[in-house]
Amino acid sequence: MGSKDSRHSFSGKLGFVLSAAGASVGLGNLWRFPYLAAQYGGGIFLLVYIILAVTFGYTMIMSESAIGRMTRKSPVGAFMSFGSGIMNRTGGWINAIIPILIVPYYSVIGGWVLKYLFAYITDGSRVMTDDQYFTGFLGSGSQQILWFFVFIVVDLVVIFFGVQNGIERVSTLIMPVLAVLAVILAVYSMTLPGAMAGVRYFLIPDFSRFSLKTVVAALGQMFYSLSIAMGILITFGSYMKKETDMESSAVQVEIFDTVIAILAGLMIIPAVFSFSGGDPSSLNSGPSLMFITMPKIFDSIGGGRVIGILFFVLVFFAALTSSIALTESCVSTFEDEFGWNRRISTVIMGVIMALLGTLSCLGFNTLSFVHILGMGILDFFDFLTNSLMMPVSALMICLLVLRVIGIGKVEEEVMYSSSFRRRGLYRFVIKYLAIPLLVVIFLSSVANAFGWIHI
Repeated sequence: MGSKDSRHSFSGKLGFVLSAAGASVGLGNLWRFPYLAAQYGGGIFLLVYIILAVTFGYTMIMSESAIGRMTRKSPVGAFMSFGSGIMNRTGGWINAIIPILIVPYYSVIGGWVLKYLFAYITDGSRVMTDDQYFTGFLGSGSQQILWFFVFIVVDLVVIFFGVQNGIERVSTLIMPVLAVLAVILAVYSMTLPGAMAGVRYFLIPDFSRFSLKTVVAALGQMFYSLSIAMGILITFGSYMKKETDMESSAVQVEIFDTVIAILAGLMIIPAVFSFSGGDPSSLNSGPSLMFITMPKIFDSIGGGRVIGILFFVLVFFAALTSSIALTESCVSTFEDEFGWNRRISTVIMGVIMALLGTLSCLGFNTLSFVHILGMGILDFFDFLTNSLMMPVSALMICLLVLRVIGIGKVEEEVMYSSSFRRRGLYRFVIKYLAIPLLVVIFLSSVANAFGWIHI
């Protein structure tokens, strides 16, 4: 076991903020947020999302960061620092296992992004406008696995170099570039013919379009977008120095993540409005948006090849920073719980990623006959982690704060380095709102996965 004195750490506040923002800014911002905003009322969805992010999202970020810094441990050790009862043991291991299951299939999608980026650089945009291009790529097991392995090698090299020299250095380099690319692409998208109708739809709330589904969809998106309950924020909190202002760090992570989500909306919604003649329902979710709709839009506009390259560089950076954060949480758990050094922990995590990720790749071709609860292999891993495990994980964090540590102790940890201006808000949300909201997320996610409702 590593001692507290030998714990890795970020060099300061900027390192934590950019690394945590890198964890938060991922594929969910780029392909899920614009779709949900388009489907659930545009501006009213955006307003609800921001309200939830600065209340519930803020509360969870503060809780996880404080637990990490308080204990100087990754999720299992952090929970067990407050007792070895069944609830603490379960909560710790759920938080630890989630990233172990997410990062392999997430890296498969990262491989898809690399393939498209390479294709834009070498072949131009025309070849990717055919709907069969993407399905043909998924059907080729060897091609998919090749690009998946390229992605995980890049991820693991960064992890191998450690917290300051690897994660912090890469995040400090990539996140500003990602933000600049997002601004360039958003501005370009808004100048397309007919795009301003999409801008108005996305930014101006229409209260007549408000519904309970809007709240549920925004709640689910906020939950996943901020990297809550994945073990990441506890791990990164454990690397935070005592003198780092925790509250302002959390606020800056919130702002960065929300701004990128808004820029993603301004990149994609106006472009789709321009391409479709103003029909928000033409904006699809997930892979079909990223790998079928967007290439068609790029091909239809001037300079589409350059825009396509910039877009997939941005998506690659977003996918890479999130996968690095997920992998680091796993490696940190291996170091803390099994006493392995970083090199061995990274290699073992690489083997797990290779095995589970290859399984997800083969689910689109050789193992396409395998269905679990009616889902393919990758979709099942996504359902298991996002819809089932993460709400339970967040619930365990709330119960740890409320029943075991005590709100007062968490507040003390925050106030060691922060004025905690939103202390009253934090106390109200964690005591009265967090658990009911988590139950809503859990039930709606399960109901959506089984087709009982559609979100």
